[in-house]
Amino acid sequence: MLPGGHLSGVACALGAGLAWGLVFVAPLVLIDYPPLLLSVGRYLAFGLIALPLAWRDRRRLLQLNRRDWGRAFELALIGNLVYYGLLASAIQLADAPVPTMLIGTLPIVIAVAANLGRGGIPWRRLLPPLGVIALGIVLVNHHELGRLEGGRSLGDYVLGSLLAIGAVACWAWYPIRNAAWLQAHPGLASGTWATAQGLATLPLALLVLAGLSVFMPLPAAFDWPLGPRPALFVGVMLALGLFASWIGTVLWNRASQLLPTSLSGQLIVFETLAALAYAYAWRGELPGIASAAGIVLLVLGVVLGLRAYRSA
Repeated sequence: MLPGGHLSGVACALGAGLAWGLVFVAPLVLIDYPPLLLSVGRYLAFGLIALPLAWRDRRRLLQLNRRDWGRAFELALIGNLVYYGLLASAIQLADAPVPTMLIGTLPIVIAVAANLGRGGIPWRRLLPPLGVIALGIVLVNHHELGRLEGGRSLGDYVLGSLLAIGAVACWAWYPIRNAAWLQAHPGLASGTWATAQGLATLPLALLVLAGLSVFMPLPAAFDWPLGPRPALFVGVMLALGLFASWIGTVLWNRASQLLPTSLSGQLIVFETLAALAYAYAWRGELPGIASAAGIVLLVLGVVLGLRAYRSA
């Protein structure tokens, strides 16, 4: 039985996973929008939502020092803009389930990164769960390759998978870096730190938007910057900015404060499972036998990997 604080942390991680899973569906809903514009739109909305929240929380924000703000900008750039730009591109190229499965390897990726950094876990403990996860990814990819007749080429599928691996690298780095900062500053409120990251994201999103306005090649019919479905685009971006960015970050910050990093890393699987559920609901179908088996193996591999990590 987990202690009460750990149970609260698990509940926060579950809420964060349900919120973050929404980001895997947005590129499918807005399939005719450039993925970089989706990334900028989401985090521009995050920054704008953070402004009134910052005014309400201004006393605690004014207590942050230069190092705090530097870390907030660092996390905003890599964990927000770069990560979601890569993820949105991967989903549009390869559809949602395969990038979702690759993101689902994060608990093991985090364990490996920690192992490389500290050398604290014998590799014989990690190889079995890594093999189980690899088999799960193969099963899901085999199912998805059978769908290529639907308009996606093999090249798109491979490139989308490579971009998803880049997103994995960003998102493996973010929770470790973020948790280390929160645990080193126990007096930092999770909501204040989420708002600080939103404020840090806003100027970065504006700079990227300005660059896209000048350099991004677009079809002549694309009505920049809101595109062919402006009301839907704005609504989806505001929903992502509020739920997936601010609320998800608040909940994850709290989970990172209440749980050891190895345990919170395991619970990123909630994001994976939520994303798969949303993606298959959007498609209006259930996962095939191979995909279902891959999902089961992925979860099993995560459990085995983190049991090995925790028992080392």
